[in-house]
Amino acid sequence: MSNTLTVRLPPQLAAWLIETARRSGVSRGKLIREQLEQARASEKQPFLRLAGIVSGPGDLSSRKGFSRR
Repeated sequence: MSNTLTVRLPPQLAAWLIETARRSGVSRGKLIREQLEQARASEKQPFLRLAGIVSGPGDLSSRKGFSRR
């Protein structure tokens, strides 16, 4: 499993990556791989990012007067 990818980062993003790797004690490559894995996992269920955003009564769809039959 040796696939090499070269990516050019803007200076601010490169500085953030270096600092985050230094603080966490994790290599830059591992940080990037972890972030890619998280992005891939969240792609499977994108609707979950909306969970908890909507507020209101939990029984709104079954309340009388809201149906257009």
